Amino acid sequence: MKSLSTLFFLLLLSVSSSVFAAKVNINMADAKTIASTMKGIGQSRAQAIVDYRKINGKYHSIDDLAKVKGVGIKTLKKNQANFTF
Repeated sequence: MKSLSTLFFLLLLSVSSSVFAAKVNINMADAKTIASTMKGIGQSRAQAIVDYRKINGKYHSIDDLAKVKGVGIKTLKKNQANFTF
């Protein structure tokens, strides 16, 4: 019975953390946060997103993010629910 309770607790914890996951502000987040939040974006691409932002200013739309070399529009559209501007 104890193992069943533990399993239920772990299941509940995993579901609740995904439900309450906050969106990441792409104009404020560091590379580590971007890489851990966006599927298909590793650490080097996430750093490229941050570097582009430092040089060119804030992102205003998904089209701005697509200007980063190596970041495709398909990947961005898959992740669009995970970030804000």
